[in-house]
Amino acid sequence: MSVVRRYKNNPILTASDIPYEVVTVHNAGVTKYNGKYIMLFRSHKTNGRSIIGIAESDDGYKFIPRDKPFIEPSSDGIFGEYEEYGVEDLRICHMDSGEYLLTYSAYSKHGVRIMLARTYDFQTVEKIAPISQADMRNVVIFPEKIDGQYVRLDRPHSEISPWSVWISYSPDLVYWGNSKIVMKPVTYHWDEMKIGPGATPFKTKEGWLNIYHGVFPTMSGAVYRLGVALHKLDDPSVILGVGDDFILQPEDPWELSGYVDNVVFTCGAVDEEDGTVKIYWGGSDKVMCVGEADIQTLVDMCLKRGRPAL
Repeated sequence: MSVVRRYKNNPILTASDIPYEVVTVHNAGVTKYNGKYIMLFRSHKTNGRSIIGIAESDDGYKFIPRDKPFIEPSSDGIFGEYEEYGVEDLRICHMDSGEYLLTYSAYSKHGVRIMLARTYDFQTVEKIAPISQADMRNVVIFPEKIDGQYVRLDRPHSEISPWSVWISYSPDLVYWGNSKIVMKPVTYHWDEMKIGPGATPFKTKEGWLNIYHGVFPTMSGAVYRLGVALHKLDDPSVILGVGDDFILQPEDPWELSGYVDNVVFTCGAVDEEDGTVKIYWGGSDKVMCVGEADIQTLVDMCLKRGRPAL
C-alpha cells in the first residue's frame, strides 16, 4: 500500500484550466484561508519565464483559478533587478499574527535568490525584501517563532556539501544568520544527488514534520521523489529522524512525462483535523496533483524506520 494515496481525479489543475495564456501549472504553495484552500501556483508563460497564479477551493481538490496572476516580476527597484527572468516555486507560511509569509525563487542575470513577500487577504501582496544571496532555493519558514526568532530551512548550492538542507534564524525576517547544516543526502539512497525542503513544516505531537524532495541520478536522467524528516519542536535544528524510504515517486503518466520528466515536487501541504495531510505536488513540472497520507504513518517512518540526518 502506498504511503500517499493519490486523488483519483488527478491532475487537479492544468494549463488548460487557466483563463490566461500559460503552458504549465505546477509547484504550488497551498494553505487555508477563511475556510477555503488557497493555491499559489507557478506557471511558465509562452516566453518560458515563470509567474505565480492563484486558485481557490472549498474542498482542497477542485480549484478555480482567478482571471489574473497573483505575483509577476517587478519592473523597477531591487525587485525589478532580481526578478527579471521570473518568479518560481512559492511557499506559504501562516503565522499566528494572521499574516501569510510568501517565499519564492527569483531569477535574473545574477542567478537565483529568495524573495520574501506577505499578504493578509490573498487580494493584495506586499513585496518585502530579498532574504538571501545568489544561488539559494527552497526556503521554507516555520509557522511560529522559536525562542523569539523566525526560523527557516533553506538549500544553498555548495560543492563542499552538495545540495544539503541548512537552518537559519532571524529577528525580523530580513536579516538571517546563525546558519548551520542539518541534513545531507545519503550515498546510494533515493535522495543521494540532492535534497531540499518542500512544504512548510507543520506541527505534530512528536515534532515538526518536514516533507522534502530528494533526487536520484539514473542513466536516463534524474528522478525527483518525496520523503519526510522530523524536527524537534523546541529546537528544529535537531532532526529526530529521516524516513529511510521515499513516500511518493513518479508513477502516473503526467508525472513520468511532461516539461521535466520523472518529477514529483511539493511546495505545499495542509494538515487536517482528522489526522491526515493533503500533499500537493507538481507532476513533471507541468500539472498539479494532490494526495493524502496519515500523519502518524509519516511520523513513524522518521522515528521507527528512520536514519540519521547527517
